[in-house]
Amino acid sequence: MTARGIIRLVGTVAALCVTIGAARAEVSTVRLAKQFGISYLPLTVMEEEGLLEKQAKGRGLDLKAEWLRFTGGSGMNEALLSGNLDFASGGVGPFLTIWGRTQGNIKVKGVAALNAMPLWLVTTNPAVKSIKDFGSQDKIALPTAKTSIQAITLQMAAEKAFGPGQQAKLDPLTVSMGHPDAQTALMGGRSEITAHFGSPPFQEMELKDPRAHKVLDSYDVMGGPHTFNLVWASSRFVTANPKVTASFLAALEDSLKLIRDDPAKAAALWIKAEGANISPEEAEALIRAPQNAWTTKPQRMTDYLAYMNRAGLVSATASSDAELFFPAPAAGDAPKEATR
Repeated sequence: MTARGIIRLVGTVAALCVTIGAARAEVSTVRLAKQFGISYLPLTVMEEEGLLEKQAKGRGLDLKAEWLRFTGGSGMNEALLSGNLDFASGGVGPFLTIWGRTQGNIKVKGVAALNAMPLWLVTTNPAVKSIKDFGSQDKIALPTAKTSIQAITLQMAAEKAFGPGQQAKLDPLTVSMGHPDAQTALMGGRSEITAHFGSPPFQEMELKDPRAHKVLDSYDVMGGPHTFNLVWASSRFVTANPKVTASFLAALEDSLKLIRDDPAKAAALWIKAEGANISPEEAEALIRAPQNAWTTKPQRMTDYLAYMNRAGLVSATASSDAELFFPAPAAGDAPKEATR
């Protein structure tokens, strides 16, 4: 081979190596999203303490985290499908919806659960003692009509209260509204909203008002504790970014450890980040409340899926919660505490 030929060959091999390296490179900016409420505390702590960036650095990545805010899971799903979001978070309803829709293409799966928490339906209408008492004059605010975990739970409760085939009986009364706006509308007394199917801390704050009372508890509907929020992503992203995904899982474990070890600090971080109108003592009490579990272990998600299958909302099926999630990371990428 001539010298010129050798030079061309070396150049071709170098270019190929650059191409392969680029193809294998992981993202330098990861886009994550959360919603309103203390149920997203693990993600808030992760953001405020820079835990994801620390874990990524330990894996040789110079990663920037870009945090976005949504008022409901449906908007997150749209952003995920359009490629404008990497990690979405929200309730079981929106997750199962996109999980079912994408099994033939980008295969969205759960990355990790964030907690188990009860969701309360609160009303200021004194005539409403159970969901059977809601009338046409009532309007129930919840994050996203028909698909949020609150909406799905309400449908399941309606099916039990009114009989098979009646799961959508209360759907015409529901209004899509973010939790902060729903709380303001309900407690202001000047809007059409007479009930709010919310989440902590909004439901607890509403019940401080003597006009408000609880109508429904999701733990009663589900027969015990259930996952409220989780994080999900596409198989395409997780496969292309194993170190970023492992860094996120490790950062989540760091965040949960801080919450468990120092709930007062976690409460202070959340209040400052959210500008929440709640005292540090109240926030810490919510974090410590025995009904609220800060855990990555999913609970009763297939119970929700079974209902959504039966109601024709999701066609894909799963026999266990584990089938809804990505496998645990390899031992070399297992979560480990970051150096703070």
